[in-house]
Amino acid sequence: MANSDLPTPGAAASTASAQQASLGGADGALMIEARGLNKYFGERHVLKDVDFAVKRGECVAVIGPSGSGKSTLIRCINYLETPTSGIITIDGQQLTSDLSHAQLSFVRRELGMVFYNFNLFPHMCVLDNITLAPMRVRKQTREQAQEQARTLLAKVGLADKADAYPGQLSGGQKQRVAIARALAMNPKAMLFDEPTSALDPELVGEVLRVIRELAEEGRTMVVVTHEMGFARSVADRVVFFDGGRIIEQGDPEQVFTQPENERTRAFLDRVLHAI
Repeated sequence: MANSDLPTPGAAASTASAQQASLGGADGALMIEARGLNKYFGERHVLKDVDFAVKRGECVAVIGPSGSGKSTLIRCINYLETPTSGIITIDGQQLTSDLSHAQLSFVRRELGMVFYNFNLFPHMCVLDNITLAPMRVRKQTREQAQEQARTLLAKVGLADKADAYPGQLSGGQKQRVAIARALAMNPKAMLFDEPTSALDPELVGEVLRVIRELAEEGRTMVVVTHEMGFARSVADRVVFFDGGRIIEQGDPEQVFTQPENERTRAFLDRVLHAI
């Protein structure tokens, strides 16, 4: 399916708000854009008129208390959750609730998603977990997919685990396989949903190292995380989320050392003193 088969952005998509201009610059080089995003689960209003944008090549860390809507935000970005209202645009292609399954699949394959709970197929070895989607969706040959998978396994430090099964791996190794699997689709952007939250503390570093290296390569990434040190040292921009809204965002050093919003200050004071 060609990009022309997808709905093109409406006229409103060409009009950037002041916030969007500050994020994307005058050239509008945005990979991910959400405007006026709302999400209800029954009567619970989880996302409240959220405007969120990510520039091409930017690493954005989304922080905030549990239950604030962070994970719902990135799940709505690739339509794992259908927004109640609002507009989402991925690399210039506007998504709407009436997209066909094939059209949504086309967009989702451009967004690599890494979940906190790995989601590997337990009955398949590591190599097969990584090659399945490239062969089925990208139509790679088995040889092409396996060559790429082995390269990616070496990249995440698991070159010797190609024939292992998920049950034989530690949590950190499983998460690195999940990252390799997402990268195997050659996505335009990567979405991480609290990728270290299910790991034992001693395994967190090996996963963060891989994500840090991806950021250094200039990959477009959104990382929902509770790892404040990682957000501060790796992200190009930090977004503080609370109560379904973006409360504050900016340069990591500014947000962490001189937050402008009292709610941000209170959150950081609590979590940083707890470390």
